[in-house]
Amino acid sequence: MAHSLSAKKRVRQNVKRRLINRARKSQVKTQIKRFETALSSASIEAASEQYRLVAQKLDKVAATSTMHKKTAARKKSRLAKRLNSLKAKATQQPQPS
Repeated sequence: MAHSLSAKKRVRQNVKRRLINRARKSQVKTQIKRFETALSSASIEAASEQYRLVAQKLDKVAATSTMHKKTAARKKSRLAKRLNSLKAKATQQPQPS
């Protein structure tokens, strides 16, 4: 247990930051889930819009040091890869005449 005033203050600050960071990470996870549901519905427009929102959220979280910048970049890259594969499947399927 902390005894000095500065150590007690640091404990209080850590609790506050932990709550903020958890909330931000939860928002990212929720946004990713929305993107995945848009992908599973095979709607390219909806998935593209959700990807834009996920990328925006990841950039904001990485800018505040809640998540490392390279972690956010890796997540964005993997999600973009899935979106691009959906777009590729849509263009490969023969169009009904």
